[in-house]
Amino acid sequence: MAVAPPSYCFVAFPPRAKDGLVVFGKNSARPRDEVQEVMYFSAADHEPESKVECTYISIDQVPRTHAIVISRPAWLWGAEMGANEHGVCIANEAINAREPAAETEALLGMDLVRKGPSEFDIPVESWAAKGILPRMHHKTRI
Repeated sequence: MAVAPPSYCFVAFPPRAKDGLVVFGKNSARPRDEVQEVMYFSAADHEPESKVECTYISIDQVPRTHAIVISRPAWLWGAEMGANEHGVCIANEAINAREPAAETEALLGMDLVRKGPSEFDIPVESWAAKGILPRMHHKTRI
């Protein structure tokens, strides 16, 4: 099994970042010829019992999604990194697993990177404390 190249995230807080801003970023370990798109999605209300088509599976849609900006490979529904209108930022990191992934289609870790800022207005650290990550979807393959 090939080992994924390193992927790094960074954040700079004032006073290192100017004008009181917080800077968040990430490098990508994706293939160099893979098209990366930077996309904006407006906040939206969704019909009850509607579905969202992720990379490989459809899952229940939440009633309201926040406005987000994401960077993603063009072929993928999910994202490498994203931020929402509330300042919640998230990015994926490559990991090397010891066990092979299941052969069934599932929600990808990069799908969660897109879903996170679109659905939550609280920092990622709070997700686990509130039990959100374990219940986000039972068909997750990270």
